[in-house]
Amino acid sequence: MEPVNVAIIYYSATGTVHTLAQAAAEGAEKAGAQVRLRKVAELAPPEAINARPEWVQHRADTADVAEAGLDDLAWADVVLFGTPTRFGNVASQLKAFIDTTGPLWLRGGLADKVYAAFTASNTAHGGQEATLLALGNVFYHWGGIIVPPGYTDPVQFQSGNPYGTSHVTGDGPPGDVARQAARHQARRAVDTAAALKAGRAA
Repeated sequence: MEPVNVAIIYYSATGTVHTLAQAAAEGAEKAGAQVRLRKVAELAPPEAINARPEWVQHRADTADVAEAGLDDLAWADVVLFGTPTRFGNVASQLKAFIDTTGPLWLRGGLADKVYAAFTASNTAHGGQEATLLALGNVFYHWGGIIVPPGYTDPVQFQSGNPYGTSHVTGDGPPGDVARQAARHQARRAVDTAAALKAGRAA
């Protein structure tokens, strides 16, 4: 059987979600998948970016990460979306990318894939679950197969979020628990997609 194709598509302003995306890529690759790590286009005005040195630095540090396109979604068996929470919702940069998917959706190119999501917020009650649930609404419309991490690994009882990997940025950069949770979430999505591919082939 061909390996599972995983697209990890994310937006990150200062690097937290990028770190989670990298950990998810590691987990997917360890599970035997082919992985495309893709950022979405930055839409914030220069004055907003330049007002925060860490934002400027992260843009420079990730200049070599390719931007996501619809071909990445079409290619993938698994799609993991990552976004910081913005007032309990998806960052506008990722939402703008999602809003370009209409033609692919219309021809059924987004259905029957495995989907999952991860996020970060500055505070412990900063809208993480609401953001992940908002992405779930997109997956419902696409006819996707949503695979949450649940409490399917001991790390989930440490990370505490069954909806998807999340991190409180106010506590500092993602540590071992958050990165392990992201790796587990990606492995679980890959394993599910592999089982689906095998079943369809049979």
